[in-house]
Amino acid sequence: MTDRTMGAADGGEHTVDKNDRLVILASSVGTVIEWYDFYLYGSLAAIISAQFFSGVNETTGFIFALMAFAAGFAVRPFGAIVFGRMGDLWGRKNTFLVTMLLMGISTFVVGLLPPYAAIGIAAPIILVLMRLIQGLALGGEYGGAATYVAEHAPDGKRGFYTSFIQITATVGLLLSLAVILGVRFSIGEEAFVAWGWRIPFLVSILLLGVSLWIRLKLSESPAFKRMKAEGKGSTTPLKDSFMKWPNLKLVLIALFGLAAGQAVVWYTGQFYALFFLEKTLRVDPTLANIMIAAALALATPFFIIFGWLSDKIGRKPIIMAGCLLAAVTYFPLFGALTEAANPRLAAAAESSPVTVIADPADCHFQFDPVGKTVFNSSCDVAKTHLAKAGVTYVNEAAPAGAVAQVRIGDQVVDSFNGKTMPKAEFDAQKKTWDAGLTAALTEAGYPAKADSELVNKPLVIGILFLLVLYVTMVYGPIAAALVEMFPTKVRYTSMSLPYHIGNGWFGGFLPTTAFAMVAATGNIYYGLWYPIAIAVLTLIVGVLFVKEGKDVNIHD
Repeated sequence: MTDRTMGAADGGEHTVDKNDRLVILASSVGTVIEWYDFYLYGSLAAIISAQFFSGVNETTGFIFALMAFAAGFAVRPFGAIVFGRMGDLWGRKNTFLVTMLLMGISTFVVGLLPPYAAIGIAAPIILVLMRLIQGLALGGEYGGAATYVAEHAPDGKRGFYTSFIQITATVGLLLSLAVILGVRFSIGEEAFVAWGWRIPFLVSILLLGVSLWIRLKLSESPAFKRMKAEGKGSTTPLKDSFMKWPNLKLVLIALFGLAAGQAVVWYTGQFYALFFLEKTLRVDPTLANIMIAAALALATPFFIIFGWLSDKIGRKPIIMAGCLLAAVTYFPLFGALTEAANPRLAAAAESSPVTVIADPADCHFQFDPVGKTVFNSSCDVAKTHLAKAGVTYVNEAAPAGAVAQVRIGDQVVDSFNGKTMPKAEFDAQKKTWDAGLTAALTEAGYPAKADSELVNKPLVIGILFLLVLYVTMVYGPIAAALVEMFPTKVRYTSMSLPYHIGNGWFGGFLPTTAFAMVAATGNIYYGLWYPIAIAVLTLIVGVLFVKEGKDVNIHD
């Protein structure tokens, strides 16, 4: 591959190398496959919870499954540091070949991993270890791909070129959903839950081979080769990135003024929406996957559209507008999603609202890391059932020592205190009580699950499309925005860390945090406060401190 002229830095015109399409294709295809590997887990969180966390209660198991999902995100900043340093020292291409190998192998191992029932606690430990390896690898992948493409892009087209990298995350998710749906339809739901869920993980080894073959055709970034030839590279990229205030200040601005808000909007629109449909609204998982896949397919071209538009009007106004729209409209959109996806649930919540009347001291946060705690107080008994049924409720304080009650419209169901009961007696009493509360909820119109025939599918897809459209606004231009903030010698390291702290911590922990907030309060919409607060923070910091960089020369 030949070097191109470097624009203003050389005093000449910045021409487009004939191999640009290969650069974009190779970088994008490889990144699609890495995202495919990473998102298989998120798409199958409910099944993985049953397979690997069956030794704890259902609520704890699902939170654990989400935490294992988040674990891969938690280590992404460390992957950004390790592989970012390698990329700035040894080159962009070689580094993201290593990250791809790590990602593909760890995904394949998950497909072979025996369940909790077979090997006990070793199963979730190995699962989390594989997630950590995936997270480390992805922490190094994105910065390399984005930097590599941006350093090949002609002046005035960085937003357009890098938008193809931005599209890979959604395409990877879409591909994972397509494979999951294909396997589900081929072998049936029962077989899929039992063993078929492993197939998408095992298929990843074939995709890894294709991706490596494509990426081996690439040569190193011309900007990196030029920097090395002129002896301008950094020998201490970590120190230069994070221990010198001028650059560290840019890292902090990139994190809080761009990446954090982008991350929560991304994960709310694509992942939390899926969790909300399946776990809260009780929509059939296959139908939920089909509807979100349709919304993703419709919205995906807008990554490129907003990337292209950012070359015209700037990255900042588009990203800030996406954060603002998300913060203002999340509550009404998710309310509309409930009415469209499970109208019987929405109608019952309106006509027969549920209230848990209990002594606050009798209520506990129902998260049991070791699976040994029995939530047997009268308040916990009531809330356990309601959380499992996906019923939203409000809390009302009762006098100290009072036995909790569940009020459904005008009907009141007394709970029972199982603290002093032997386990067998408690289990029998709870089974009887659960049946009674289920009957009361059914009588009040609360469905056990969403009726697929009643789901307003076009409206659900429309709402999901709008949520993903916000994603395209904040995500389409962000690679170019981050690349433009930092000099070539520390670009890989400097841009990778804020991106992966934003996406790994602020975004990756969103499903876990939001679900825990809902479980604690009983309000199915309460978890939305988390992405709204972060989006508003990014809007404020971004407007005040982020400088527009679409016309910056990145080749110096």
